[in-house]
Amino acid sequence: MSGFAGIAAVGKSIERMLNLAFTERQPVAGRNTRAVLVKTEDLMHRNVQTAIGPYALSIFLYRVDFNKAMRAAWSAVGSADGHGHLALDLHFLLSAWADNAEHEHLILGRAMQAIEYTPVLSGPLLYAPALAPALADEPQPGSAEAVQLLLEEISTEALMRTFDSLPTDYRLTVPYVARVVRIDTYEGRPTPPVTDASIPMRVTA
Repeated sequence: MSGFAGIAAVGKSIERMLNLAFTERQPVAGRNTRAVLVKTEDLMHRNVQTAIGPYALSIFLYRVDFNKAMRAAWSAVGSADGHGHLALDLHFLLSAWADNAEHEHLILGRAMQAIEYTPVLSGPLLYAPALAPALADEPQPGSAEAVQLLLEEISTEALMRTFDSLPTDYRLTVPYVARVVRIDTYEGRPTPPVTDASIPMRVTA
């Protein structure tokens, strides 16, 4: 089970997995390419490429949504064990940054190859964020958990609208979705047992 750190854990897991892949096989010869998580403010930088690096793959979480297929099932589990179980889909944009189009294509191609080779993050591949001592009991990603990375099918129009809302111009980008990311509550609220029952009866003539 995962606590509130589950979203952060998935983003860092993707970043770490891609950086390991780039270390094993650099997409551009003679260039040190890295994967980096970015936030909206990073895209507002006057020179975004300077902010994230000359050769990089940015990983931008732009949308968090509940998983429609698992929502009802985990709600039923929650009613039984007293814990909240929120099943989420995390939507990422992967964008390549380089000095020319060919190198951007190489970076994006290597990233997609790496994800296709490791489409499921589980066990040691799932990053466990460091939490404050007071939160040491917060649920961390378990060995039985798995998050699947899928190439997301969205229309070109929807992708362009997403960039319209961002403080940067459109660039070569591939959308991915990570599912299912589960956030569980630490404290459970089990349903108390029934100790008394009141059954009114009516006598009819």
